[in-house]
Amino acid sequence: MKVRRSVRPLRWVAVREVRADVPLLVCLAVLVALLTAVAAAGPGLLDRLAGRALASRLEQEQQVEPGILFSARFEPADSADADAWASDLAEDLLPVTEVIANAAPDALNGGLVHDSTRVELPFLRTVVGAGEAGLGLVYASDAPGRGAYVEGRPPARNGKRVEITVSTRTRDALKLRLGQKLPLSPGALENVQATAVVVGFFTTDGVGTKSGDAEGAGTKGADATSGGAKAASAEGGDRLWHEVPLLAGPSRFPPRSAAGLDWEARALVAPGTVTALQAQAGAVLTVTWGMRLDLDEGTAAGFAGDQGQGELQRLLVRYPDDARSVFCGDIADFGGMFCEIGPHPASTLQHSTHLPDALTDFGRQWRQGRVVISFALASLLVVGLLAAAVTALLAVRRSLDAHRLQRARGASATGLALARAVHTAPAVLLGLVAGIAAARSLPGPSPAYGQALLVAGLVWLLLPALTWHALRDRSARTVGRPVPFAAGRRLTAEAVVLLLAAAGVVALRTRGTAAEAGPDPLLAAVPALLGLATVAVLVRCYPLPVRILARMSARRRGVVALIALSRAAKEAPARALALLVLVVTLAGAVFGGFVAGTLAEGRREAAGWQVGADASYLGAQRSPAVAERLAQVRGVRETVSVRQLRVDPTSATSGNRYGIASLVGIDGARLRAAAPHSPAARALDAGGLTGPRSGTGIRVLATGARAGDRLTVTLHGRKMDLRVAAPLPDDVLQDPALGPVRGTTPSRERLLLADNRDLTAIGASDYEGSSLLLYGPHLDVQTLRSLVPRAGHDTAVGELRIRSEEEADAAADGMISVLRAAHTTCTALAVLLALLALVLELLLSAEARGRTTAYLRTLGLGGRATSGLHLLQLLPMVVAAVAGGTALGLTLPALLGPALDLREFTGGPAAPTPHPDLLLTAALGAGLGMLVVVAVGVETWIGRRRGLGAVLRLGRNGD
Repeated sequence: MKVRRSVRPLRWVAVREVRADVPLLVCLAVLVALLTAVAAAGPGLLDRLAGRALASRLEQEQQVEPGILFSARFEPADSADADAWASDLAEDLLPVTEVIANAAPDALNGGLVHDSTRVELPFLRTVVGAGEAGLGLVYASDAPGRGAYVEGRPPARNGKRVEITVSTRTRDALKLRLGQKLPLSPGALENVQATAVVVGFFTTDGVGTKSGDAEGAGTKGADATSGGAKAASAEGGDRLWHEVPLLAGPSRFPPRSAAGLDWEARALVAPGTVTALQAQAGAVLTVTWGMRLDLDEGTAAGFAGDQGQGELQRLLVRYPDDARSVFCGDIADFGGMFCEIGPHPASTLQHSTHLPDALTDFGRQWRQGRVVISFALASLLVVGLLAAAVTALLAVRRSLDAHRLQRARGASATGLALARAVHTAPAVLLGLVAGIAAARSLPGPSPAYGQALLVAGLVWLLLPALTWHALRDRSARTVGRPVPFAAGRRLTAEAVVLLLAAAGVVALRTRGTAAEAGPDPLLAAVPALLGLATVAVLVRCYPLPVRILARMSARRRGVVALIALSRAAKEAPARALALLVLVVTLAGAVFGGFVAGTLAEGRREAAGWQVGADASYLGAQRSPAVAERLAQVRGVRETVSVRQLRVDPTSATSGNRYGIASLVGIDGARLRAAAPHSPAARALDAGGLTGPRSGTGIRVLATGARAGDRLTVTLHGRKMDLRVAAPLPDDVLQDPALGPVRGTTPSRERLLLADNRDLTAIGASDYEGSSLLLYGPHLDVQTLRSLVPRAGHDTAVGELRIRSEEEADAAADGMISVLRAAHTTCTALAVLLALLALVLELLLSAEARGRTTAYLRTLGLGGRATSGLHLLQLLPMVVAAVAGGTALGLTLPALLGPALDLREFTGGPAAPTPHPDLLLTAALGAGLGMLVVVAVGVETWIGRRRGLGAVLRLGRNGD
């Protein structure tokens, strides 16, 4: 009788094979999805990060004042004083505001918005409860509304008297009360006799809605004001107090001041008050329009590249001319009043902006930022591809016996490889679709489909390629036999890797990085090449000390250390892939932490160089009265005067030129008392320049000169002798005390340092720059700012730099935040992929370790000794990976050289001091060690549950 064979067992075998491949297919799909998402979204991600950094930089640059300022002078209207109150200046200014706003380029997508319109009257004298005061009156369209008033109301727009409002701080300092009448007499504004009535007190701690007279604007820029500047009322109020700090609080004059005043303050008035007092004084006033460039991240991304920055520069240069032309035609400004603002004869528009310089600085810094972010993305892709390679190796290892059986039955290696490719194609296709969908879900430009397909293809081909390599005819013939010329091939491969890594670094240092958006193949290849070179060196080097330790352990009792260390040294080449994953991951993480730490500390050091002390006042020789008032502010403990003069000395003996030099004079004794650790103060004291003067000539410390040399300089036809007391120490060149004056002039080849007591023959007007350094741990910043506002358009009173403000700006830099966020995200993903690759690598070698452990267990090895065996066997690889990855990450900035210039981010007299992130490095090393400990524990537990018969099999290869 014919027996019918059941097909059910065959079906179960097929199901079991599919279920066994499910983890592999899921792992491949996840890896392909992640890597294709990164590859496809990479260029767009760089653009979005650049847009975020540019938008943040523009916002930071406009904290002090709006990015573009227009101004025009206007005369009183042709009317009698009695009719002056009938004029509504706000209505007269509105058409001009619309013209300026509507001239904004369409390409800015409504990002150029009207911020404020202001008119400031010169101060008038008045008498208050606290003494005589100089009171300046300000009309501001962005003045706070009723919600900011704690008492009273804003000035009436249609009133017929001079109504003023002041801050609560001004009220308390000047002893004012609601309804008080203040007589106004001529001061800087002449021919005025009026009485002002105090109608309200506002707070500057938190403002409410804007005043109702805040101007609207036209259809483009000004309509955006309703959604931008008007909506951000509190922010607008803060800007007003920062730009006109005397509105927030008054400033006190020193006793017996030349001005004859006790206080200086500002008050808000209605627009009608401005025209009424202007008509009475017959004065020409100036109105200022502030335009703020407020780009959203999407629009900013289009201007972040080199071409986009050039286009934005062109738009910003053309825009003022367009606004001027629409306002009053192409009329050159020769001082005449050829235009009109309502009934007021007016001049043409003038403008000032610092945005082009800010864009230039941003462009230089972002080119370096792209290097850091691109390096992080490249490291992530490399680690992902290595994880895919480990996954493919594990799949090949698990199916190797079945495939060899099929080869013995006549199947070809190519056919089996193609079958594996077809088998994994659905998973790879699913991952590709998921990755592209994730990239498309992100805002910004369309994904880079070509890069996504390339990465997915590489991951897909890894498994068939490794399968073919394991089953090819040569591999089948050499199973269990030594491969001929293996040592020579290994040496050749290592030499090629080292040469390629060196060539990649040299090319990157020579060429730099690609400036335009898109991938830089060279930059993407360098992390992998450097990782391969590091692994090649590690695999050659770390087995040597391990073998020495194994020989030392052979002299002691016990076999655990001997066997573990011997196997670790023998299997070092087989650990190359795991080493590569760990080295690239650790190097990328350490490199990013190194860059972030160096930038953070470098920005603080640069802030110290720009300020020089706790605060510094630049231009002290132009405004000695302001410098005197600053020195008497509460909290100022010591002041030091620093001055600089450009000279071209010649040798008094040979007549040879010494070279263009900066002659810097400083109060040596005062600097020594204020900053005992100052290199300049120590050098002046050591050279005897702070002691009693002896001999003739000006005593100096000079670079490139010897003690006793004499130099001659000519100033206004008069020769002066310079006597070199000692060479100038190198550390003086980086002394922050010299930063404020040296940072404002081009770098010069020589520096001469003298004490100010020896420079009395040089007039104050001869110096090209001067600075008053203010020292004190608790400076009254608000009072300092009331004397010298931070707004940069008024340079007549000089510039006040405060260290705490500069450090706050450095800490709030959006570009540094973008770099940190991008690096942290890439590092986190790379660490997860590295952990996956390491776990898979442990699974690859688990069978061999299990057999060794089983042999030893038959000889009586205990559980603790088994755990120690596993740990010691993996420990050398972990130590080598931590050492190699950390060393590579710390040396990467030096290897990249000109391709990564961190000084572009920080400024300062020299490159920033390296500051590696030791906490991050320690955390990564500790985390890797904990992973190995956990893996050893799990493997020991599994080994205890597994019977010896499942491991000890006779006749297997390698037994």
